[in-house]
Amino acid sequence: MLIGTYSQKLDEKGRLNFPVRFRDEMGDQFYVTCWLDECLIALPAARFEQIFARLTESGMVKNRGLRRMLYAGAVEAVPDKQGRILLPPPLREHAGLDKEVVVIGVGDCVELWDPARWKAMQDSMRSGDMAAAMEELDL
Repeated sequence: MLIGTYSQKLDEKGRLNFPVRFRDEMGDQFYVTCWLDECLIALPAARFEQIFARLTESGMVKNRGLRRMLYAGAVEAVPDKQGRILLPPPLREHAGLDKEVVVIGVGDCVELWDPARWKAMQDSMRSGDMAAAMEELDL
């Protein structure tokens, strides 16, 4: 399971040292793409393919915007010998990533956040969104 939070730095070439714990879970090849809430998502190859199949089955017209967002910007991530992955400029721009990146495990995937956006997300969840979500799930 992908869990935990790590603060990482982007180098001048846009490479991110992907946490070892996440690399071990994700494997030698995974995908990174734009995600909701102005962050990026990293998905194991099998999960990425499952999402693609589900979107394809559920109809082109209904999901074309989501398909465009997920697949047009997607890149195959293969960590180098130092464990770094390259985040191309369009992905960094989507998520507002400059020098610092918060890398969080969310169960079956990993999200990459700008620190200020991540803090704002945490603050909004603390303000009642989390309680409402837990109540809806009967937790």
